[in-house]
Amino acid sequence: MSDHESTSRPGSPDEEGRSSEDRRLLHQRLAVRELLDTEVSYLHMLQLCASNIRGRLQQLPQGDLDVLFSNMDEIIQVSSRFLHGLQETASKEEEQVYLIGKLFLEFQEEFERVYKVYCASYDQALLLLETYRKEPELQQKIQSTIEAVVPQAGPSGLSFLLVIPLQRITKYPLLLQKILENTLPDASAYLVLQRAASALQDVNANINEYKMRKEVASKYTRVEPLSLRERLARINTHTLSKKTTRLSQLLKQEAGLVPRTEDKEFDDLEERFQWVSLCVTELKSNVAAYLDNLEAFLRFRPHECNLDIPGGPVEQYSSLSRDLQCQAFLEFKQRLEGLVWRPLCSLAKALVGPQNLIKKRLDKLLDFERVEEKLLEVGSVTYEEEAARHTYQALNSLLVAELPQFNQLVMQWLGQILRTFVALQKDLSEQVLQRAEGSVAQLPHHHLSELAFRKLVEDTLGQTGSQLRAFRENFEKVLPPPTAQPLLPGSERQVQALLGRYGPGKLYQVTSNISGSGTLDLTLPRGQIVALLQNKDTKGNSSRWLVDTGGHRGYVPAGKLQLYHVVPSEKELRGQAGPREGSQHLTPEPTPAPVCSVPAVTQVVAVYPFVSRSSHEVSLQAGQPVTVLEAQDKKGNPEWSLVEVNGQRGYVPSSFLARAPSPAPWGWTLPS
Repeated sequence: MSDHESTSRPGSPDEEGRSSEDRRLLHQRLAVRELLDTEVSYLHMLQLCASNIRGRLQQLPQGDLDVLFSNMDEIIQVSSRFLHGLQETASKEEEQVYLIGKLFLEFQEEFERVYKVYCASYDQALLLLETYRKEPELQQKIQSTIEAVVPQAGPSGLSFLLVIPLQRITKYPLLLQKILENTLPDASAYLVLQRAASALQDVNANINEYKMRKEVASKYTRVEPLSLRERLARINTHTLSKKTTRLSQLLKQEAGLVPRTEDKEFDDLEERFQWVSLCVTELKSNVAAYLDNLEAFLRFRPHECNLDIPGGPVEQYSSLSRDLQCQAFLEFKQRLEGLVWRPLCSLAKALVGPQNLIKKRLDKLLDFERVEEKLLEVGSVTYEEEAARHTYQALNSLLVAELPQFNQLVMQWLGQILRTFVALQKDLSEQVLQRAEGSVAQLPHHHLSELAFRKLVEDTLGQTGSQLRAFRENFEKVLPPPTAQPLLPGSERQVQALLGRYGPGKLYQVTSNISGSGTLDLTLPRGQIVALLQNKDTKGNSSRWLVDTGGHRGYVPAGKLQLYHVVPSEKELRGQAGPREGSQHLTPEPTPAPVCSVPAVTQVVAVYPFVSRSSHEVSLQAGQPVTVLEAQDKKGNPEWSLVEVNGQRGYVPSSFLARAPSPAPWGWTLPS
């Protein structure tokens, strides 16, 4: 039998080799066909979701639609270009497999970029679907919409469609592996397909890592508004143990007992972030002050003042002021709030999440360092400690990856806000000039140059100021001396104590109620007598005086104090024929009446308001005239007085009453 016959016999090794190669080639073509067909079907389904279904779900809030469909439009753009590339490989059958491998390598980064965003928001989309299921009517509308567009979705509804992108990105490595298994190892396409399959596996691994980082970030950026009781309820032995361990680790680092982990890349990013945050905070504070000043400016309405000067420049100024106040300035304020203030507040809120993550990273870094020490000493760690290591690594990786982009976006946002603010100022000035142009032309001084107008204004103001000062000086000459405030009831003993300790020249009386706002500030009622200790505070501010009330020392505004003139008592006046030398009693002009006690059947005034609590008492208002019938109650207690107010009789606290001073008669006339 010839060699030719032996090799041609059915079942020979050559025949089996060719048959095996043909089967391999057939399976390879089928795998390629499956890749192309499923990609076409996948892209069609995405387009149905993005256009038909999303368009029919307009009853849902826009925020919900953004979460549900995430960045599906970006995925459609990438998948469309990818499908176009796959279809172009069909024309080159011999190199098709090789070209498919190259195509996957080209789209590796784009696949990772778009799918990691979608996968990270997928869990949030599922939570939204759960809330819809609790509203049967809304759920029924959504289900009807899905079944009308995609009948094969079945009862799964929207969740069937939303999971499709996740299934697709995880299936790419399997499809490539199937093509690779049916490719000869010595073929030129084998290494390319192998690299492509490995690259798509890395893409899926990176997406899972990114999703885990986002979950960690979401956990630590949430700020729960907890009350003090709820915070205390969360404290347990586990949290106390963690915080104690972290504090111990931090103290060891401060003492130099253990090394501190250095991460210059993160430190530089954090410093940049803190600088950006400071810029946002300062700008927000400045814009808030600007808005407050603008609000105060808008409350001033000169055009509403009636000067009784008909016609002329006054009427023209008033008309211009009304036009600007009611239109230009008001519109400017509204635009400023909408285009600058609200975006600035949103930007400040956007900084809270990263700030919380940076703080939490420090805690997790301390946990990480402690676990690393244990790992070096013991060689093993618990599951919880391993989870702590992974948490720190995830937080650190996320911050290092995203802080640069975040800082850049914040700076762009901040720059846009500043540019908008400048543009609004420019628009306002143009509007004011445009509106004022017609009115200014009618004013008597419109023909003057700027320098001449400035000189005219300065001369007019100087002349008017001189007239005002002269009038004030003449007015002060005929004004009566200031009237002393009535003493507080029961304060005679305190006044005598201060007088004996400091002398009459140091006593001052409070002219109006003082509410202390600082730690060392005093809160005092009108009429209180105090002794001056120092006429300035520790910083040299002469508007805050240090005083002694006889029981407390502290600071009060100097403008609410006036020198108190001590008045001799009636007993002393009767017992002396004339003033003795060295007497410490000074007679003021006008002479305020002494308030030693509340006499019976006399006219006094209520110093403080009082609300009656029973039928035996009567209500008072501060400053109200009161007739005292008896200066004590039925048991002889002087702390309560029987009075008559507006025809009603009842008891009131004696300390709430005081005799008003009786100033000497006075009058004044304008100088001739």
